[in-house]
Amino acid sequence: MKILVKKTILYYIKKYPLAETQIMIWYNEFSKQTFNNFNELKKVYGNASIVNNNRVVFNIKGNEFRLIVSINFLQNACYVIWFGTHKEYDKINVETISFDTKILTNKKL
Repeated sequence: MKILVKKTILYYIKKYPLAETQIMIWYNEFSKQTFNNFNELKKVYGNASIVNNNRVVFNIKGNEFRLIVSINFLQNACYVIWFGTHKEYDKINVETISFDTKILTNKKL
């Protein structure tokens, strides 16, 4: 699975250093996988949850953090939409939260 825009992962590692090892493990493992659909993904990542618009939520570091990605199974690609603590996750709408483009433009968040 191609994970687009690694800069996003690096941003979140800097923002949440306690999750660095676990998010890099996810990144390295996930980027070596190929999935044709959510059922195949679920066999490998049993704790993953799918929401609308092909969004998938992963538990990171024993459920301390949540990672939201958008997956295009036909293109075998995904990009990170959002990453944060479980407490922060509870305050967002996973179905509508948008990727913060300031991450890519180096503007202060």
